[in-house]
Amino acid sequence: MLTWQCLSFAQLTTHQLYDALKLRSDIFVVEQTCVYPDLDDNDRADDVYHLLGYQDGKLIAYLRLLRPGLTYDNVSIGRVVTAQEARGNGIGHELIKQGLANATRLWPNATIEIGAQEHLIHFYRQHGFEQTSEMYLEDGIPHVDMILTQGKPR
Repeated sequence: MLTWQCLSFAQLTTHQLYDALKLRSDIFVVEQTCVYPDLDDNDRADDVYHLLGYQDGKLIAYLRLLRPGLTYDNVSIGRVVTAQEARGNGIGHELIKQGLANATRLWPNATIEIGAQEHLIHFYRQHGFEQTSEMYLEDGIPHVDMILTQGKPR
């Protein structure tokens, strides 16, 4: 069973922050062999929230919710990550569902934009996102922009 918490930067404990940064580093830097500035100051910006999914006391799912105008004109979801050992059993889909529910709670009826790794287009389409850009490289990894208009049937 997963336990979810959606917290602002100021609400995170030092252990929660460490868990989140370690999980992001383990996946985005080590697993994907991508050296990039993960700590971009957006983590601690006003109206940014961190969604943490714990199972048996271990952080296995995480994403970041960003207010409109910070990275995109609209609300954005980023740094979406599940621990390697937790993949393949629907936790990624649960993470996105929880992220969308919290985005709706925080910013009702907001449009949501993401920069998705290209190989995850189908995954995000299952949650109502539509591709809005051609492929581009971000930190050497193919990405596309996608958008979800809330209130539109999924």
